[in-house]
Amino acid sequence: MDAEVTAAFKHVAGQTHGIDILVNNVWGGYERMIEDGVFTWGKPFWEQPLWRWDAMFGAGVRAHYYASQLAAPTMVARKRGLIVNISFWAAQKHIANVAYGVSKGATDKMTADMAVELRPHGVTVVSLYPGLVRTEKVMEAAEWLDLANSESPEFVGRAIAALARDPQVMRHTGAVS
Repeated sequence: MDAEVTAAFKHVAGQTHGIDILVNNVWGGYERMIEDGVFTWGKPFWEQPLWRWDAMFGAGVRAHYYASQLAAPTMVARKRGLIVNISFWAAQKHIANVAYGVSKGATDKMTADMAVELRPHGVTVVSLYPGLVRTEKVMEAAEWLDLANSESPEFVGRAIAALARDPQVMRHTGAVS
């Protein structure tokens, strides 16, 4: 999979003058929220399938890290850019399960540390908490979730676009928005 991601970034670099905005929104662990007819998402950690931890860190935290590694050199060279890591309140309080909270906490720490290293180069890095987003995997488990205060993916995109247009965007670097 790393080769495919690298190829995608090379393709974009070949077609453009660089990357201005990177939104890291890929996430693992939402697969199979229902196993054998049982909703396992909210079970205690000792009853959680171990694959869920691996998915959240592999197809979540690690994927955000790698994509940021690939985007950062062009942003640094151009002395501008915005990296948005989609995260969630589970980083700050218990929501759903231990693996989810720890992985979102890792995302926020990664954001803060990337911001320290990229600030001198004019690149902003933020964690964005959009709330529950009605993605395909979330909607597959809709009967077990409260979607009353959920967001559309389009709403999240509009929020990021507004952030990118902010002439003082650097004031948010390293923060949760």
